[in-house]
Amino acid sequence: MKKTFLGLMILLLLAVPAAFAQRKLTIKLASLAPENTDWGVALNRMATDWARISNNEVELIVYHNGIQGGEDAVLQKLKGNAVQAGVFTSIGMSLISPEVITMSAPFFIRSDAELDAVLAEVKPELEKRINDQGFFMLTWAKSGWLKIFSKTPVSTPSELKRMKVGSSSDTPKLTQAFRSTGYQITEITQNDMLIAVNAGRIDAICQSPIYAASMQVFTTLKYMASINIAPFMGGLVLNRQAYRALSRRPYWNQLLEVALRTGRDIDTSIGKLESTAINTMLRYGLVDEQLSPEEERVWYAEFEASMPALLRNGTFDQALYNRISDILRRYRSR
Repeated sequence: MKKTFLGLMILLLLAVPAAFAQRKLTIKLASLAPENTDWGVALNRMATDWARISNNEVELIVYHNGIQGGEDAVLQKLKGNAVQAGVFTSIGMSLISPEVITMSAPFFIRSDAELDAVLAEVKPELEKRINDQGFFMLTWAKSGWLKIFSKTPVSTPSELKRMKVGSSSDTPKLTQAFRSTGYQITEITQNDMLIAVNAGRIDAICQSPIYAASMQVFTTLKYMASINIAPFMGGLVLNRQAYRALSRRPYWNQLLEVALRTGRDIDTSIGKLESTAINTMLRYGLVDEQLSPEEERVWYAEFEASMPALLRNGTFDQALYNRISDILRRYRSR
């Protein structure tokens, strides 16, 4: 009896650390954003909160600065479970669900208020599309607006069409939209954009004010048109394995709330960062070209006229475009 009891005790003692090891879960998260940005700070805070809520059962390791590769590389690693979570832009999310890029069709959604109205209705649909591909959408966050930066003032489409416009090679759908409307588009990687600007190979770019400020392209392209080209979104995605493991934990809802709060915090901070970037550039010589309502309507009308062809050739998704159009009509008629 004593031997039997001793044997059971040994088995129990061995089982305790084994059971704990099974409960320990490591989530590797890949992000393109530098660690010292608002995205980086918010993700580090989220990792700390997840550890606290789970009593250190969930370890969230954040790989900042794109060290896990670009968005396409991170997507492949998610599928292979080499990483379990990733931060994606609209471009990256469109690799999972191509319809998402329709949100960033040029001059379609025109303001933060319109973007909020659209997201309030279509976010569940977009999340379902992404989740149906074997992922789980943890949270969304706005990533700012694309603007036109140019060597000389640009108020009308005809003025921009006379220029060589640099466009990121990571945004083929937007490049196709502009090229099909008659613009001289040169595809350039983000890393080579400043070199091309300084070498005079391009006269204008469509880029976020945050990027323009950080790369100091505004010292050469010193005119910024006030009109918003398109909004960009960011999103935090889990792969299926991580979602299944996390969603079975008793504290899952708390982890999810932290992720949602992270998205809201980034929303707020990105808006402030964009405003700060513009104000800083204005102090150092940027000229903010304020377009009149009539000039804005020329831009809107040109791209509205080109949209049927872009929908037919699959650049943007017809069903989602119609859905967003209906939301915008209702919002603008208030």
